[in-house]
Amino acid sequence: MTGQRGRLLGGAFLAVVLLLFFFRGVDWAALGTALRDARLLPLVGLVLVTLGVYAVRAWRWGDLLLPLGRVGFADLFSATMVGFASGLLIPRAGELVRPWLISRRHAIPTSAGFATIILERLVDLITVLVLFALYLFVLPVPQAQVESRLTELVKLGGAITGGVAFAVLVFLLALHANAERVTFAIERLLTRAPRWVAEPCGRMLRAFSFGLAVLRAPLAQLARIGLESVAVWLLIALGFHLNHAAFGIELPFHATFLLMAFLVVGVAIPTPGMVGGFHAFYLLALAEVFGVPRATAVAAAVAAHALSNLPVLMFGLVFLGREGLSFGKVAEVTREAHELSEVRP
Repeated sequence: MTGQRGRLLGGAFLAVVLLLFFFRGVDWAALGTALRDARLLPLVGLVLVTLGVYAVRAWRWGDLLLPLGRVGFADLFSATMVGFASGLLIPRAGELVRPWLISRRHAIPTSAGFATIILERLVDLITVLVLFALYLFVLPVPQAQVESRLTELVKLGGAITGGVAFAVLVFLLALHANAERVTFAIERLLTRAPRWVAEPCGRMLRAFSFGLAVLRAPLAQLARIGLESVAVWLLIALGFHLNHAAFGIELPFHATFLLMAFLVVGVAIPTPGMVGGFHAFYLLALAEVFGVPRATAVAAAVAAHALSNLPVLMFGLVFLGREGLSFGKVAEVTREAHELSEVRP
């Protein structure tokens, strides 16, 4: 409990610091005006698009799980919504809760399901980097873009992240192609650990490598997963574009590709509900790169965060009942998974 409480307190502290930066120097009267004058219809569109994003996410996850077993869309969508809603309250809970929920109704080990979540995150990152590269090197530069030291750092960060993503993909491919050899080598390292530690860790590693079976799926299935990933992120981009339209921010659709690259960094900061990280990096992209007035950028960031997360939280609560769970049980599962992952030989 202490470790989990410490993580939550640390995340809350980070959120406060980032929110102080986010609201620093804002014209509160201008912010209130921007929020009051926002157009309703595009904001409704953002909510609907957000639900579409999670429907496609569930559909794609089913394809990632397919080599392990066929899971119906209802179970996929329920687990997806509960998982992401849990992650809004408990940082990183979703990655652990989603495969656990599926394992309760289907013969898919939680560790194998967790491997598909790792792959999902990797595919997401690669998709964002591809769209980011299109923005940087192919598509026309928006007239509103302000060249600065920040844009140069963004280009460097994109190159480094791309290299890391490629290295992780190569490792996962090697793990799956040589699962027995890699597992045997790690199990030898675990021989110095107590038997009650070594045996479950070895089983989990084997199950995890089993979950990477989709890497050997037919090319058509891999292409379908790739197209689903593109659909996910184009829908996310559409949601942000609608949000900008609501606040009178005139930017081309592909400007959201740069915004999403910023947000990938922001939401990686482990704060409850992505509060602070999302806001600060949304503001950086709009105000520092595209020159949007600060009050308008702050209003747009607040609306984007609220309207892309509140529907998830509401649907997560609804489906939590379907799963016969409470957020207390979800917190318990997350804590136990963290404690297991922190066992050392």
